[in-house]
Amino acid sequence: MVPMDAVDAVRMLLSPRPVTDPHVAYAALRAHGPVLDLDGTYFVSGYAAIDAVLRDPAVHAYDSAQLDRRWSDWRSNRAVELFADSMLRRNPPDHTRMRRLASGVFTARRVAGLRELIENQVGVLLAELAQEPEPDFVAHLAYPLPIAVICALLGVPPADRGQFRRLAEALTAVLEVRFDEQQARVAHQAAGELEAYFRHLIERRRAQPRDDLVTALDAAHRQDGERLSVQELMANLALLLVAGFETTTNLLGNGLVLLLEHPGHARRLAAEPERAPAYVEEILRIDSPVQLTERYAGPAFELAGCPVAAGAEMILLLGAANRDPDRFAEPDRFDPDRPQNAPLSFGAGAHYCLGAPLARLEAQIALPAVLRRFPGLRLAGGRERRQRLTLRGWATLPLDPGSVDWEAPSATVPSGGQAAEPRRRTTE
Repeated sequence: MVPMDAVDAVRMLLSPRPVTDPHVAYAALRAHGPVLDLDGTYFVSGYAAIDAVLRDPAVHAYDSAQLDRRWSDWRSNRAVELFADSMLRRNPPDHTRMRRLASGVFTARRVAGLRELIENQVGVLLAELAQEPEPDFVAHLAYPLPIAVICALLGVPPADRGQFRRLAEALTAVLEVRFDEQQARVAHQAAGELEAYFRHLIERRRAQPRDDLVTALDAAHRQDGERLSVQELMANLALLLVAGFETTTNLLGNGLVLLLEHPGHARRLAAEPERAPAYVEEILRIDSPVQLTERYAGPAFELAGCPVAAGAEMILLLGAANRDPDRFAEPDRFDPDRPQNAPLSFGAGAHYCLGAPLARLEAQIALPAVLRRFPGLRLAGGRERRQRLTLRGWATLPLDPGSVDWEAPSATVPSGGQAAEPRRRTTE
């Protein structure tokens, strides 16, 4: 097999067609060193180099100034504008201000308080999954669980949750490195729908305040519009909703596939759920739910021995960094016992993902519970990857009912939950 060259690797990663295995391209880029300059765009694949860029205050996120240089009419697309108004694509001092406000309500105490809700929701979804004639892990657990959790945190009523998968899938297309005109139109429409929904919900919360993020962030806006403008309020609510479950859905799906591809580890995690934090870190490393992000240089500087021009674009390949052999021994091997495992899947520095602790908690609870509830679980044929690279996950993960032991042991019932009576199946 002829090794892929750097140009072909970049074409593969930036192609509008789905990338089945980006690690082939990552390895080709890494062969040229941790940083590669291709016509003034810098592709960064080394762990230490990406970590340094993410923590460097002189490096900038992809903000409205960069959008102005690259896309003259970007403000006509509400999805692009919505993310540009959020802390995702702001730099100091605006990012610092918005992040401080969000951190004040998205606290460790609030996240820890969701454990019982997550355990109960997992129990309910697993019982429902056992009743499905054509069970699909993505449709019946990996999407509904994080949607339920982030909606509870935001204060979105349960009856309103059904629309968010469609809206989030449409909206996040504009976070990809490349997207087409049709995706842009659908994302624009989805942004309008989501914004209209939040306007309505804010009015309801003003009439009936609750202990949730919508109430808290709106209160911050009303107390001082300089602290959080109405545009920033809408943008950050949309970001928290979308980022709050899209990445977690990918983490759950990627994790289940990895575990079922390593049945010894699946059995071990089912028997020893206290090992879940280490397993989740290794899942994040091997198949990151976020594969890349972008940054822009301030002044010219040197990165891993490579001169980077002032203002240059840097594509930070998080998925490549997580398999950097200079950082991880045997990087392609799934090893939950790996020492000092610190993947860059949720970033680092000032823009480190605010929802990372919640995503980890959901995966740490859900994955052992699935494996214990269905000890004979296997994936059926027909699974499909999402046609995305930045947010990498599965569109469908059909399960094989014939392989599943639907008689769940009572020990798998989560605390505070009720054991559901599964319908027995026979293996054909």
